[in-house]
Amino acid sequence: MDIEVEKVQDPDGMVTLERFTDPVEAQLAKGMLEAAGLECFLQGEHVNQLLPGALRVRLLVRREDEAAARELMVETGDADGEEHEVARPRAVVCLSGGMDSCVCAALAAKEFEVYALHFSYGQRTESRELRSAQDVVRRTGAKELMHLKMDLFRRIGGSALTDLGIDVPDAPAEESIGMEVPVTYVPFRNAHFLAAAVSWAEVLGAKTVMIGAVEQDSSGYPDCRPAYYAAFNDLIAEGTKEGDIRVETPLIALKKSEIVRLGVELGAPLDVSWSCYTGEDEACGVCESCVLRLRAFREAGVVDPIPYAPEGK
Repeated sequence: MDIEVEKVQDPDGMVTLERFTDPVEAQLAKGMLEAAGLECFLQGEHVNQLLPGALRVRLLVRREDEAAARELMVETGDADGEEHEVARPRAVVCLSGGMDSCVCAALAAKEFEVYALHFSYGQRTESRELRSAQDVVRRTGAKELMHLKMDLFRRIGGSALTDLGIDVPDAPAEESIGMEVPVTYVPFRNAHFLAAAVSWAEVLGAKTVMIGAVEQDSSGYPDCRPAYYAAFNDLIAEGTKEGDIRVETPLIALKKSEIVRLGVELGAPLDVSWSCYTGEDEACGVCESCVLRLRAFREAGVVDPIPYAPEGK
């Protein structure tokens, strides 16, 4: 339901009576007050500019009518002094525990009831990433965390993240990062993650799957490109019961520094996120993921809150 923002001619003479997250409930309250002869207005306000669907509605009345309006609201059981929450739509969020997925989870939590999905797939920092995902879930108020373990990527190898026979290299010069697919690429990994997420979304009745994929100033993984997710959404439309689940990538066009700033704005728990490919107690500071993260915080003018090995930072 769309809320038309009403222009109040005398804003100094108005007070906010209630805030609603359900626009239908706001309209009902307005109608009740108007039926009692009280002049009132609704004003829509977006909770976050990047979430245009996250609308909160203010019910305003004339200052001289506030007492009467509150009394009427109490009599009808509509006033509790708090925002009126309704059941929010569900979303499945792929949560690695890294910086991008941490911000994605915090962003999703503004609009959705979040069901987080974390994968242990034989990566070098498997236990550390799980701990980060658990902490992000706790700090962002997600409804549930599903932890899935898969042995496929360890068994097929081919990536420095899962094959101990392949060294994780130090990052190349910053300007050359993303120019070619690095050895840390895990073959077609995100397709497996998204397939599981869509399956769970079908069972939950969730219409949204979110993943913190980033194309700008990143490692250049082919499964982090917009065209990849557009194609995957076509697959979902053809291969699911209702065909109406969508994968959303709210960070994909942002630079890493913009993601850091957004995380700070949202209050995302960046201090518990983990990006390093090799370290579990301290981030190495020299792998490609660490270098990209450090650069992002530096460009954002924010201190990275996680510990680094002295030679790395």
